[in-house]
Amino acid sequence: MREGSLVRPDGRTVAWSESGLLDGRPVLRLPGTPGSRYSLRVDQAPWVERRLRVITVERPGFGVSTRLPGRGFVEHADDLAAILDHLGILDVPVYGGSGGAPHVLAFAGRHPDRVSACAVGDGAAPLMDDEVDQQIDLNAAGDRLARMGEGEALRALLDPVRTSILADPIAGFREIMDTAPSADQEIMADPAWQAAFARGVCEALAPGVDGWVDEVLALNGDWGDVDIAAVTCTVTWWHSDGDRNCPLSAARRLVGRLPDARLIVSTEGGHLVADDGEGELLDELLVRARPAVAVS
Repeated sequence: MREGSLVRPDGRTVAWSESGLLDGRPVLRLPGTPGSRYSLRVDQAPWVERRLRVITVERPGFGVSTRLPGRGFVEHADDLAAILDHLGILDVPVYGGSGGAPHVLAFAGRHPDRVSACAVGDGAAPLMDDEVDQQIDLNAAGDRLARMGEGEALRALLDPVRTSILADPIAGFREIMDTAPSADQEIMADPAWQAAFARGVCEALAPGVDGWVDEVLALNGDWGDVDIAAVTCTVTWWHSDGDRNCPLSAARRLVGRLPDARLIVSTEGGHLVADDGEGELLDELLVRARPAVAVS
């Protein structure tokens, strides 16, 4: 792995990591919430076998990337374009899951010439009131507060959760995911998954809880800066019907609004199934993506 960062015109730092084969085909990867540049696979075989240079980018307020209060999704879309410029990459296939999903779509809609194809695994989508209540308890409680604009109450909810996760990442996350389906419980029991999750989430939350609060507020906003109609590349959205973090019905509604998208539904699994099936997701994504082109 190698790391990179740059300073944006507003003075913010945005950071990323590069993993897999550092001279391989570039692929942009956006982690879930809360995630960081260290939210990587311990077993990088799916990346190495496909000869991929996987660029994993932090969002504002996570890890060493500067917080941006009141942000939506478009600000990070411009960060991603600047990173590609810095790395000399013209366009890439892009994928992400969970809270990374709207950032994938925002980037594809705002910078369509930089995205050759998109894939989303169990991604977040705008929720109806009844869908909020279908989620695990923490997500439901946090989303209710965010939808009421109760930022300070949301911070009070998430701050002790952050403390618990930093003290014991696996026990803290298992407590959050206590009512998640058995498929998620099985994935969380895998020592390799645990090692990767612990490193990524501890780095994400090291600077404080504010980045997490900002992201939950954005996820529960109106998504007005995600130009769905401008996402002209192909999109494949993978989702489990057992997902209690991001309900399938919301994903189905969002995919139906995209110009060129298809939804693949798994009848087994939960929210973390995309981690388990990343090789299949990548194979399908790479078939649709244009060959990589460097900036001259």
